[in-house]
Amino acid sequence: METNLIGYQYDRTKIKTGIVHIGVGNFHRAHEQYYTNLILENSDQQQWGICGIALLPSDASLVEKLKKQNGEYTLTICGRDGHDEAYKIGSLTELIWGVENPGAVSDKIADADVKIITLTITEGGYNIDKHSNAFNIENEDIQHDVLNPDTPKTVFGFVAQGLRKRIASGNGGLTILSCDNLQHNGNTAKNAFMSFFEAQNKDLAHWAKTNISFPNSMVDRITPATLPENVEWLNKKNTTTDAVPVYCEDFVQWVIEDNFIAGRPNWERVGVEFTEDVSQYENMKLSLLNASHTLLSYPSFLMGYRKVDDAMHDQLIIRFVQDFMNIDITPYVPAPKGTDLELYKKTLIERFANRSVSDQLSRLCFDGFSKFPVYIMPNLSKMIKDGKDLKRVTFLFAAYRHYLKYKTDSENAAYDIAEPWLTPDDSKWIQSNNPTDFLNIAPFKNYSLGSSEQFIEGYIHFTEMIKEKGIKSAIKTIVD
Repeated sequence: METNLIGYQYDRTKIKTGIVHIGVGNFHRAHEQYYTNLILENSDQQQWGICGIALLPSDASLVEKLKKQNGEYTLTICGRDGHDEAYKIGSLTELIWGVENPGAVSDKIADADVKIITLTITEGGYNIDKHSNAFNIENEDIQHDVLNPDTPKTVFGFVAQGLRKRIASGNGGLTILSCDNLQHNGNTAKNAFMSFFEAQNKDLAHWAKTNISFPNSMVDRITPATLPENVEWLNKKNTTTDAVPVYCEDFVQWVIEDNFIAGRPNWERVGVEFTEDVSQYENMKLSLLNASHTLLSYPSFLMGYRKVDDAMHDQLIIRFVQDFMNIDITPYVPAPKGTDLELYKKTLIERFANRSVSDQLSRLCFDGFSKFPVYIMPNLSKMIKDGKDLKRVTFLFAAYRHYLKYKTDSENAAYDIAEPWLTPDDSKWIQSNNPTDFLNIAPFKNYSLGSSEQFIEGYIHFTEMIKEKGIKSAIKTIVD
């Protein structure tokens, strides 16, 4: 079925660039660009166009294709009811590839019209040590940028160079807004950038303390990778010839701490929520959406599923996830004011099962080392302390170990694991035939899980059951 393309209703030649965004990936183009494209329809908001900045050599193809299209692209929003909408996005008004033109990056950051730098650089991009929560100043590229401020390699070096030019031009402060999916992302960004500034240039660090704000924000919109076959499907559906289309689900949410030192778009006109504190929103999303994604990913993958929507049409998986949300997590999630938590959970199940947004389970399985400490461990620690039923969570741990150790699913299909933070010591604990050794791997070693008799008993029980009877038999004992 063809979808009508909804064009933007503003003159791009009249749009000024007020936002610099670093990391022009699919999520950014389905989220911040979506909201900004809508707000630019307002004649009093046309100073908020976005300059996209790409800093990686691997960005070359995307940059080239977007430039050929003058930064325009299509966004297809796939409805849970089967009704889709397609938008032509015009808010990406400039594009700079730092590898090709590094000076243009810092010049744009220094521009007087720019009031906000937004970021989607992934959790690892903030260079924060997972155990100490300190900025890793010893990183080789960071050290290069500290010692060679005029030839930056990292996002921190480029931003610092731009800010020094900004100070020299007297163009005032700005806001650095993280749009990455991590808790207290503004605090993380502040920790990272201020640590770098202190190491490189103490005058810059002193200026930044009173001239840069770092709001926390919570972002949400499922946006799969666009594969070559998706490009063909989307272009046929939308009767376009877009080289870099994006597609996403129909649900979207952005909650931002209202702390902008140099002004901001009136994004609230198009559905963005502004608040004094995003903590409850973050806790709700991380504890329900992200934790549920982690919970379903490894068992579903081991059962032979490869797509989230396929797994979420299996009644065993649905019930497993629902019980986790309702029994294990809801007691620890105070609903933000005005939020219907039961509706939120119901909507999550519908979102996961959306056939039009067929996300890969391998993407959810990727980098469990980073996900468990953020999505699973905080509430698990509370559950152990309160003596709660641990069967669903201990089953998850047993499934994760099986996934990492055996690398073969229930259909005897082999697969590769993707754990970028895996060390030789971690591999040793994973390959051990003693299941409790697995609890010494990096994501778990600071939590003393071995001291909980209930946890150990359930974990070993499911480890043995998965190995002897298979993943499906094991999950049936939980759901039935």
